[in-house]
Amino acid sequence: MAVTVNGIKYYRTAEVCQLVGIGRSTLLRWFRDGVISTLPRRDRRGWRLFTDTDIRGIQDEVNRAA
Repeated sequence: MAVTVNGIKYYRTAEVCQLVGIGRSTLLRWFRDGVISTLPRRDRRGWRLFTDTDIRGIQDEVNRAA
């Protein structure tokens, strides 16, 4: 379930993976290897948070890899 903070909707890692159709390990590997250059924000627990813009960038990478 997306979380809204100050009018901005944020998604967690599992939600993003489901939306774009990749596994969590793939997403984390892409961050580690620099395939995705923008680093996600983190909440106070350290969980990654993604905006709609972040998701579009990840989806672009998924489409490029296919």
